[in-house]
Amino acid sequence: MKAGIVGLPNVGKSTLFNCLSNAKAQSANFPFCTIEPNVGVVNVPDPRLEKLESLVNPERVVPATVEIVDIAGLVKGASKGEGLGNQFLGNIRETDAIIHVLRCFENDNIVHVDGSVDPIRDKETIDIELQLKDLETVDKKLEKVKKAARTGNKDAIKEDEVLSAVKRALESGKSVRTVQVDDTARQEFIKPLQFITDKPVLYLCNVNDDAAVDGNEYVEKVRELVKDENAEVLVLAVGTEADITELEDYEERKEFLSDMGLDEPGSAKLIRSAYKLLNQETYFTAGVKEVRAWTINAGSTAPQAAGVIHTDFEKGFIRAEVIKYDTYVEYGSEQKVKEAGKLKVEGKEYIVQDGDIMHFLFNV
Repeated sequence: MKAGIVGLPNVGKSTLFNCLSNAKAQSANFPFCTIEPNVGVVNVPDPRLEKLESLVNPERVVPATVEIVDIAGLVKGASKGEGLGNQFLGNIRETDAIIHVLRCFENDNIVHVDGSVDPIRDKETIDIELQLKDLETVDKKLEKVKKAARTGNKDAIKEDEVLSAVKRALESGKSVRTVQVDDTARQEFIKPLQFITDKPVLYLCNVNDDAAVDGNEYVEKVRELVKDENAEVLVLAVGTEADITELEDYEERKEFLSDMGLDEPGSAKLIRSAYKLLNQETYFTAGVKEVRAWTINAGSTAPQAAGVIHTDFEKGFIRAEVIKYDTYVEYGSEQKVKEAGKLKVEGKEYIVQDGDIMHFLFNV
């Protein structure tokens, strides 16, 4: 599962990517410095993993990860191939969620592609290009569907209704994710077309240091604009965060953050938000050899969770031994949890909960 970083040129996308992944994507003060999308695999900060490490004292610790893709800046006309539009839009289509970076800071030394700072206009520019691309997609599909619907095919008639609603929304400047249809229709008719504006989105307001805690007037405008989108808005001083990641000493980093009024890097919050945006959850395995965070889709069953470790675990699943994270922390060890009778045994129907500590029994 991948989250793609998008935005206009020079809003801080590559700096953010560098900050998140420590992969040094070129960051330059001109458009299109990122030609090929950069991909980084980023550890998901999780205090629960640190706590389990302190209790178990394992030989190694393996965190969950999320894949972040830095996609070059879009410009007006991208849907028609302006700039490097077609390539960029194709790269976005391959991601599962979008982190939309908006410039919410003034700096005369960093050129804005449209000449002035206006995150509302910038958001609209990106939205329009993505919506125009989706409109192309739905128009092509509707041509075929309408022909089938005219023959009286009931499935085609239903698909025509759903996709026509999508087309109307796009033509009125709304994204596909806002179209209200039942889950079955969405899965059957909308999801297969991989609409770009159907992907979940998170808005990241890139600010100066003095706005890192409380935001600024630009941030407030963004919050007001997206309040009906059911989307999270995060505030990050991306340039400063990137400087912090360059510091080798942990205490130095902590002091730097404290001076800014932050208790942890904003990038940590962003990574966790991206993980959640991708509908991912974590369960743990905890033993002296290894404490590990495993990534699953929210709503996964115990056998599906076991299959993340190895397909044989899923095929031969017998049962799962489950300890709730809070219970593990309360008693301090697996043995004490067992002695207290707090270890649960679950079968194939069990839906794994975020934070479960699990041990699988299987037979192949």
